Amino acid sequence: MNDELKWLAFIALAYLIGAIPFGLIIARSKGVDLRAHGSGNIGATNVLRTLGKKAGILCFTLDALKGALPVALSGAVMGVMGRGELAPIDALWWLAVAMATVLGHMFTIFARLRGGKGVATAFGALCAMWPVVTPAAIAALIAWYLTLKLTRYVSVASCVAALVLPACVLALRASGLMTNNQTTPGDRIASAWPFLAVTSALAALVIYKHRANLARVRAGTEHRVGNRAHKRADADPKT
Repeated sequence: MNDELKWLAFIALAYLIGAIPFGLIIARSKGVDLRAHGSGNIGATNVLRTLGKKAGILCFTLDALKGALPVALSGAVMGVMGRGELAPIDALWWLAVAMATVLGHMFTIFARLRGGKGVATAFGALCAMWPVVTPAAIAALIAWYLTLKLTRYVSVASCVAALVLPACVLALRASGLMTNNQTTPGDRIASAWPFLAVTSALAALVIYKHRANLARVRAGTEHRVGNRAHKRADADPKT
């Protein structure tokens, strides 16, 4: 099997793994239909709202791992894991595997293409792209945590993290910290276009998936983490 067919096989596998609806599985194990509670979303945030902190953390962890597994496996098999500099074609193939896991989560075939918003899965997938994207993914997670502490809005934190991701990729590539290439900052940025293009597209997709949440933030009706109303979000099917 040539490299192109191997990459295509990994992309298909990544989508199927990403499509595993862990939120639904966790909720059903407790006798709850997650789609009938809170926002109806099957991601970790709605699991947190509906089933509590432990279930939410479990869902976030599993969603992140399903993003990381196919990316790490494909990177190891195809020989791109651990390389500080990748040819654009190799970078695009590897990024396609990462994106497939996120799209699988967002549009899962196991729940009529109604999935989560992709933040945990994207974090896991990008962290597994060692070392070319891992530092930027960790920086985005830190931004998510700090924004959540300041605003207590998961949706706002997720959108801020999405925007931080391509910005950090740009900064780290320009500085030379994510590449062994000893050329000028301009040349390093130019060679990083696959990472900038895909992380920017991912940021746009995450923000688009949160558009209803952002509208509720502007209207003052979005639930904050820690609010009593947040913990009883199942009482309001629009949250």
